[in-house]
Amino acid sequence: MNNFNRRKFLSLTAATGLSAGVGSLVSSAYAQMNMSSPKISLAQWSLHRAYGDNTLDPKKFASDTKQMFDLNAVEYVADFYTEQKTNSGYWKEMKTIASDQGVKNLLIMVDGEGELGSSSDQDRNMAINNHRPWIDAAREMGCHSIRVNAFGKGTDTQIKNALVDGLGKLTEFGTEAGVNILIENHGLQSSNAAFIVDVIKEVDSPYIGTLPDFGNWCLSEEWGGTANNSCPYIYDPYRGVAEYLPYAKGVSAKAYAFDNMGNEMQLDYAKMLKIVKEAGFNGYIGIEYEGEHLSEPDGIKATKMLIEKAWNSV
Repeated sequence: MNNFNRRKFLSLTAATGLSAGVGSLVSSAYAQMNMSSPKISLAQWSLHRAYGDNTLDPKKFASDTKQMFDLNAVEYVADFYTEQKTNSGYWKEMKTIASDQGVKNLLIMVDGEGELGSSSDQDRNMAINNHRPWIDAAREMGCHSIRVNAFGKGTDTQIKNALVDGLGKLTEFGTEAGVNILIENHGLQSSNAAFIVDVIKEVDSPYIGTLPDFGNWCLSEEWGGTANNSCPYIYDPYRGVAEYLPYAKGVSAKAYAFDNMGNEMQLDYAKMLKIVKEAGFNGYIGIEYEGEHLSEPDGIKATKMLIEKAWNSV
């Protein structure tokens, strides 16, 4: 997502070993059955123009997703709900709306709440406190995670140490609420997957993870947009997704433009989804259409069709 302004044996006896082997085979077969078709969600940013000009009501995102696209899971964008940030009743109502439609609330994407990797203790702690209400909102809505940005300034070592502290403290609050803290590749150091994996390992919590985005691998700009191949310094997107996947609790399928065959013109979806599938990822793949050549609804539908086609081809 871009911001508005631009935009994770014990040895057994022979008798029990046979049982364990059978169980393993059954589990493997079950996993393969679950992966026979992708679980697809919708990232709210795919409709940011419609929400920005009030064509659609953010409160009805879950019901709109179900009725317009026949999808059963959603990913919210905090920017559309800033006035409701601490309104517990509002989030409970949002949970009811989604539940009534049979839609699962997955996560909230949070931007503009300060740098969790700031070298200033005061600014970093302020950023932590700014993010905490979104953890509460996620819990109220039944979301499993919030997505945050791993931004900071300074040398790599300074940024890494600050992120370990900031993300570590925020993850403690997330753990108490049962809400994961996810890092998306969103430009600058957050798009250096190897760097972020080192941060995650140091935080060392099951409640910190990643939300790998097929796009957003620009290392030289905040938000990391790679539309039109305009970024001069790009982390290899296929490598980045592969490195993020062991920690992933969601995947963002970015799409910009399509050719006459329905293929994404900048990203090899078959290659990308082969990486996702072979990693054993069995969570939701979120549509995040950011193109300009199709309407937002048509872009969402085209991305959905491409995910299904590419998934079944690998």
